[in-house]
Amino acid sequence: MLSKRDLFLQHVGLTSEFSLMLDVSHSDGMYIYDTSGKQYMDLNSGISVSSLGHRHPKVISAIKRQLDKYLHTMVYGEHLQSPQILYATKLSKLLADKLNNVYYVNSGSEAVELAMKLARKYSGRYELISCANAYHGSTQGAESLRSDHEFTRAFMPGIPGIKHIRFNESEDLKKINHRTAAVILEPVQAESGIHPPKLDYLKKVAARCKEVGALFILDEIQTGFGRTGHLFAHQKYDVTPDVLLIAKSMGAGMPIGAVISSKEILGSLIKNPALGHITTFGGHPVAVSAAFAGLEALIEEKIIDSVLEKEKLFHELLQHDIIKEIRSSGLMMGVELTKRKYLKHVVAHTIEKGALIDYFLFNDKSFRLAPPLIIRESEIKKACSILLNAMDYAQGKYT
Repeated sequence: MLSKRDLFLQHVGLTSEFSLMLDVSHSDGMYIYDTSGKQYMDLNSGISVSSLGHRHPKVISAIKRQLDKYLHTMVYGEHLQSPQILYATKLSKLLADKLNNVYYVNSGSEAVELAMKLARKYSGRYELISCANAYHGSTQGAESLRSDHEFTRAFMPGIPGIKHIRFNESEDLKKINHRTAAVILEPVQAESGIHPPKLDYLKKVAARCKEVGALFILDEIQTGFGRTGHLFAHQKYDVTPDVLLIAKSMGAGMPIGAVISSKEILGSLIKNPALGHITTFGGHPVAVSAAFAGLEALIEEKIIDSVLEKEKLFHELLQHDIIKEIRSSGLMMGVELTKRKYLKHVVAHTIEKGALIDYFLFNDKSFRLAPPLIIRESEIKKACSILLNAMDYAQGKYT
């Protein structure tokens, strides 16, 4: 009889040849448990998804309540659904005045796809600009925004009309011109190993976009909902985008995303032609109910208030000879090691000792730390102890 592992390998579509294949039994709060009963501290949050931890009780209750009312009724935008209305209203009150219209989608990638369409439709222009070493998703349009050919060459040709600038390099902003429909970037670049914006870089991008009439689009799919120590990173860095993209932790563990803009900009999808974007499951009532409960918990429990102190504690405790640099914005951290060869041993040994960390796409010397925002001081100390032990192990392999 085939084992669960064998059946997984035979019948479930894989993303790589190197799946961790952790056999998950259940999860709760900061922890994931495998079927042998082993406990793992989740220092990834499922790549910045589980910011409230796993199965937050308010989120679970909201899901159960909605299950007793209705599930899917009609494609998004055709029926009045209370969860969608309540969430959009609440979120709009927490954002700048011009970010007052929420279009629900299924994921971060779909949010990016919609933003690309929206930029061209609203501006009447063709060219889109993104940053080198950025990641915006894996659908065809989102892939086309990437600068690297190692990941994208097999899927060429991509969407035409895309140029790249270097993140934090102000001299590149001259590439933004009157042919540019939009500039789309992450306020904190993630997959390059966590690089926050320098000085007033984001303000310079916003000003250049305004000067030439291009839309300023911020992808806050990873940085949103408290991850950087503010509700949204653009609030931390004192800029306001024309279009805001959210997903990941938005759903508190459920799949959902959204594009947020002004009624004028989003309204350009309504006519000439009508139905500029259609999504069957966007704004699914169960997912939106979870999102609403998650947002309420984030605010009412003042979870964001302690993020910067927790960031500081990680910096204080993670001191080791093989650490070259720690880059962070809140609990979004990249720990760069002095040598690439250390990385696989640190990651593997940390997981073996019961804490989950991960790699970056475009940085082969750094590992990712993005724990749930609910992590306690004692858990940070425990996590750092495991990490330092893993670094000792890695260093010992080459001495």
